[in-house]
Amino acid sequence: MLNIQKKLTNSFYAILSLPATAMGFALSIQIAALSWIMNTQYGFDVHEIGIVWAAGPLAGIIGQPIVGLISDKVWFWGGRRRPFIIIGATLAALMLLALPNIDVIGDFLGFSSLLVIASAVALTLDLAINISFNPTRSIIADVTPEGVPRTKGFTWMQTISGTFGVLAYALGAVFGNHFLIYFGVGLVFIFSVVPMFFIVEKKEIDEAEKKDEASEKSTETDWGQLWKIYIAHSFSWLGVQTMFVYIIIYIKQKLFDVVDFQKELSTEVNNEIGQIIAISFLILNAVGAILPAFVLEPITEKIGRVKTHLISVAIMAFAYLGIVLVGKTPFSLYVLMALAGIGWASIVSLPFAIMSEKVDSRRMGYFMGIFNLSVVIPQLIVSLVLGFVIGAVSDKNLIFIISAVTLGISSVLWILVKDSKTVKSESKDDLTPSTH
Repeated sequence: MLNIQKKLTNSFYAILSLPATAMGFALSIQIAALSWIMNTQYGFDVHEIGIVWAAGPLAGIIGQPIVGLISDKVWFWGGRRRPFIIIGATLAALMLLALPNIDVIGDFLGFSSLLVIASAVALTLDLAINISFNPTRSIIADVTPEGVPRTKGFTWMQTISGTFGVLAYALGAVFGNHFLIYFGVGLVFIFSVVPMFFIVEKKEIDEAEKKDEASEKSTETDWGQLWKIYIAHSFSWLGVQTMFVYIIIYIKQKLFDVVDFQKELSTEVNNEIGQIIAISFLILNAVGAILPAFVLEPITEKIGRVKTHLISVAIMAFAYLGIVLVGKTPFSLYVLMALAGIGWASIVSLPFAIMSEKVDSRRMGYFMGIFNLSVVIPQLIVSLVLGFVIGAVSDKNLIFIISAVTLGISSVLWILVKDSKTVKSESKDDLTPSTH
């Protein structure tokens, strides 16, 4: 074990944050570039894009709960988390490399259907991200003591991962999505594999310590409240995922007057569309990276987590409604996406803290896996159902109408959730965000 790990230096915390940062960066690339490539490079229509995106949620249902459980119990390649991080990162890097080369892969394999290849690549990419995401967070808890050191581990992770997430959209906006993808291939692999040579995991977990911790912190599961949280969070993700998947269709119609979405456009126009998407997501995620620790957390101490969250989600709903009404230029879209970032900041942080206080802490991994269904099931609905609805309606304002309405419903449903008593000394790792 290196001295930086023994002494828990800042350099060790930075290294420890890199694997989670790599997976977050891969996810950012997927959000920024997948729909753009499918439509502009391969000519997929609305419902075909939805089918490709459906591969990810299917992987999410399977990946995170199973890998989380398995990685608790196995040991090989010198760790219990290390193997899954290395395998997942390698697969993720390869699938990112495949994204702009789906036609080449299809020709090499003799497949005439690009949709099949695209779905397979998207499924493998998302499965790879899910293989690695839980272990990249679990390893932080494994190698840091409870209390301030562990809190510091998660807050460093959030800061570094959020910063690189913003960088991903900035690179896409300035240099284009193809540059972003190829840059990401190297970053995802290096940030995941290299840190494993500097982090030493403990082979044996102190069972006595685990039992003491469980007896002190465990609570009975409040299933009534838990179901309310799951349903409210599901409606949030219906709204967010609809925007993520179909914003390219909205931009084409409302900003470029495109009616035939399979029509081939010039390279300049396609690049401009990709740039607008990248800037929009950059702004959304910049707000989402800054607000949880510096703005939302202090507010929760005054008015509670639930009230803070439902207000933030309501603001996001109004921002999307604003896009329907006035989001007809890149500038107005950017301003309203910044406003929507308030809700996004809350969605990726506060619900996990709220949920964690409603369950038996001895089964937290199980409940986190169940909670993940409130993300991936809405993603499937967006991909497999709403794609056909949006494709059948001529006015693509429907995209943000759906987003605004579902987020509004989510905000109302959060009123039914009871807030736990606020503890001001609470650690900030409750605010660590999750995907899928």
